Amino acid sequence: MPAPASPAAPDAAPPDPRLPPVVDADWLHAHRGEVVLADVRWYLDGRSGRTAYREGHLPGAVHVDLDRVLAAPPSADGGRHPLPDPAAFAEGLGALGVGDGQAVVAYDDAGGTVAARLVWLLRALGEPAALLDGGLAAGSAEAGALETADVRLPPAPRTPRPWPGALLADADDAADPAHVVLDARDAARYRGEVEPVDPRPGHVPGAVSLPARGALGPDGRFLPPAALRERFAAAGADGGRPVVAYCGSGVTACHVLLAMEHAGLGRGRLYPGSWSAWSASGRPAATGA
Repeated sequence: MPAPASPAAPDAAPPDPRLPPVVDADWLHAHRGEVVLADVRWYLDGRSGRTAYREGHLPGAVHVDLDRVLAAPPSADGGRHPLPDPAAFAEGLGALGVGDGQAVVAYDDAGGTVAARLVWLLRALGEPAALLDGGLAAGSAEAGALETADVRLPPAPRTPRPWPGALLADADDAADPAHVVLDARDAARYRGEVEPVDPRPGHVPGAVSLPARGALGPDGRFLPPAALRERFAAAGADGGRPVVAYCGSGVTACHVLLAMEHAGLGRGRLYPGSWSAWSASGRPAATGA
């Protein structure tokens, strides 16, 4: 029996019913002509997502640059990947051929933990978007040979729209014990044992470790919804309290929020600044489990 969903955010558009948060390769094959396929590869270690795209991507996929389209320039207050300005987001996607109401299926080669940013942003606006379950590997198994040439679709008109405040959280929300606060980073970063990029190690006091990749099975696909619900419930996210998710810079946390929606637990809130902003502030940091 699914757990009760979190209360609906009053100023957020409901998800577009045309697409669930996750679709598989069979679905994509059957509906390929109805969607724009987006390759959203990006790497924390500095490798180029565009280079990876040009070395081989799913046929017909456009490349969406995380830093240029899905984020504003970094800042101490906003973190490493602040939400993009609505006008810049609309311009960037429109130039790639993603117009108003255009359905999008996004993938990466990291279990969806990067592509989730694009999907969450679009779904937050009430637009149809989904993660490709299993990502590049699953899609290539269905599609066959990869392409190497850049795909350029005709530009499409796209209207700038503000980000819905009811789906966003700030540092005060992350510090509020009334919320279930989920840390989507790997457990070692949560515990403060390693910190490769941000000013200080540790986690938001009171946050629960829920690594995004734990939502995936050995094949890189999402666990069944029932198993996801059990995982969220073990972290305290059973529908009883509002959920705030964060990670290093507000990217991987989107994967946790999509997994939550996929599990039938409703919609949580994203703390965009995440640990990159928190650790740059004077707020306390907790370490250990």
